[in-house]
Amino acid sequence: MNNLIEAVRNYVTLFLSENLSDELSFHNIGHTYEVADAVREIGLQAHLSEEEMRIVQVSAWFHDCGYANAYIGHEEESKELAKSFLDSSGCDKGFTEAVLQCIDSTKYPPKPSSLLEKVICDADMYHLTKANYRKYDKAIRKEFEIYLGLVYTDEEWQMKNYRFLTEHQYYTDYGREILSRFKAVNIQLYQNI
Repeated sequence: MNNLIEAVRNYVTLFLSENLSDELSFHNIGHTYEVADAVREIGLQAHLSEEEMRIVQVSAWFHDCGYANAYIGHEEESKELAKSFLDSSGCDKGFTEAVLQCIDSTKYPPKPSSLLEKVICDADMYHLTKANYRKYDKAIRKEFEIYLGLVYTDEEWQMKNYRFLTEHQYYTDYGREILSRFKAVNIQLYQNI
């Protein structure tokens, strides 16, 4: 089981590099790496056990793999890929089910119920705290145009982004106490535009 994270990382990295469209400017391999790093940071702060850390790390690696097959409903695709890999790796049913629940909890709008689900939901939105948040904002806007046909004027997009940032909430103690402070800096940037 200790090699599971490494096996998952290797599998997902290869899978995404071979199957993701170059037009996915936000939901790409970089986002997956960032979420995998963020679940470790948040999971440690939440004092997760080794087993719980494995669950959230595996979930983070698989959570957006479904974008290789579908934009809308990608979570179901991600869960199928995760289940297939974990079953073939001999993981027990309880572990696999916990991973699938974590992936499912990242659907928008998120409704995490367990601590593990809260950790991955916070990790999935970790980019809201980054000093270079504008880069992420541009990337998601481009994806919305390409995959959803949603085209916004600059003013409409600024307002949509501002609303999203102000309405979004973190779920873990670490998210509410620490990550929210960094997100607040990005909210201020939108207020000053």
